[in-house]
Amino acid sequence: MKDVAALVDSTVSAFVTEFGSDPEGVWFAPGRVNLIGEHTDYNDGFVLPIALPLGTVVAVRRRQGGELRVHSAEAGETRSARLADVAPEQELGWLAYVAGVGWAAAQRGLEAPGLDISLAANLPQGAGLSSSASLSCGTATAWSDLAGWELSGDDIAALGRTAENEIAGAPTGVMDQLASVHGRVGHAMQIDTRSITVEQIPFDLAAQGLSLLVIDSRAPHALVDGEYAERPTSCREAALMLGVPALRDVPLDGLDETLGRMRSELLRRRARHVITDSARVIEVGEILQDGGDPRRIGKLLNDSHASMRDDFEITVPPVDVLQAAVVEAGAHGARMTGGGFGGCVIALVETGTEDDVIKGAQRAAADHGFAEPAGFVAQAADGARRLTG
Repeated sequence: MKDVAALVDSTVSAFVTEFGSDPEGVWFAPGRVNLIGEHTDYNDGFVLPIALPLGTVVAVRRRQGGELRVHSAEAGETRSARLADVAPEQELGWLAYVAGVGWAAAQRGLEAPGLDISLAANLPQGAGLSSSASLSCGTATAWSDLAGWELSGDDIAALGRTAENEIAGAPTGVMDQLASVHGRVGHAMQIDTRSITVEQIPFDLAAQGLSLLVIDSRAPHALVDGEYAERPTSCREAALMLGVPALRDVPLDGLDETLGRMRSELLRRRARHVITDSARVIEVGEILQDGGDPRRIGKLLNDSHASMRDDFEITVPPVDVLQAAVVEAGAHGARMTGGGFGGCVIALVETGTEDDVIKGAQRAAADHGFAEPAGFVAQAADGARRLTG
C-alpha cells in the first residue's frame, strides 16, 4: 500500500504520460471509518466517523471546452465524457463518481470547466471505507479550487453526495462525504445529519494505551444493489407508521412500548436498530468528550454489531466470524463498519496486541474457509485538501 507521497508521485507521472504536460495541482481526499452509528445518517440521526490517512489523490488541469478526460490507475484506463451529456441513469461505471460532480455543480448554477484528471487511491476497494466519497470529494475540491467556486466544506460534501446518489446510483447518506471534507487529525466527528453540524471530539487512543484496528474481511462490499436500497425504504415506512418525520425523532425512553404498537415485525426491527445506534453515538461521544476511559465504549461497539446483525440484517458470515474472533482474541469491543454486506470490522484493542488480534481473526477466517483478512491501525487524519500547485 503506497503512502500519500508515493501516490502523488505516481499520479503526477501518469498524468504527464496520459495528457502530455504537468497538472495545475494535486488534491487529496480521505476515506473514513465510522466508529458507531450505522445507517443512521439518512434517518436524520447521529454518526461518529474519523477520516483516515488513506484516500484518493487527483492530479488535475483545466482544459478548453466541456470535455472531461479521466485516467484511473485502479481501472487501468482513460475514459472521457462531455459534461453536457452527463445525466441520471447513464451508464458511466467508475467515471460517474467524477463526472457526477460536474453535473451536480451545473444543477446549482455553477460553471464547470472541462478537466483532465489522473487519479489513484490507496484505500482497499469495496472494504466499506468510503473510497467512493474520497473520489467524489477529491474531485469536487479540485474543481471548486480551479473554477473559483469558493465552496464551503458542506457544499463540497453536498456535491459529492449528489454525484453518488443521482449519477452513480449509490443511495448513500451524507456521512461519508462530510467525514471526507471535515476530518481533523486526532479527532472524531460527531455529525448531526439533520442540522448538518459537525462537532470535533478528541480521539487520541494512543494516549490511553489503545489502538483502533481496521480489519478488512475481503468479503465484497457493494452499495448499488437491492439489499442496501431496501433499508432506506423500510426506514421511511417505519417513520410513517410511527408518525414522525424521521426515526431520529423517536425517543429512546419507552422504546419497547413504542415499537410494540407497530404492525410489522420487520419494520420494528429496522427502526430499533436506527434509534438505538443513534443513541449509542451520543453515549460514545460523551465518553470521549469527557475524557473517560475509552475502554468503556467496547460494549457499545459489540451492541452495535449485534443490532446490525439481528435487527438491520446487514452483516454477512465472514464479518460476523471476524467480530467474534477479535473479541475472543482480547479486543474490548468490535463491530462491522460501513454500509454492510461485506467490508471491515473495527476493534478497540490494547496497544501492542494488534498483531495477536489480527492473527486470531485470520485463524478464524481460515477455519471457516473465508478469505484471509488484512488489518491496519487507524488514526484520525485531516480532510480533503490541496497538496500541490
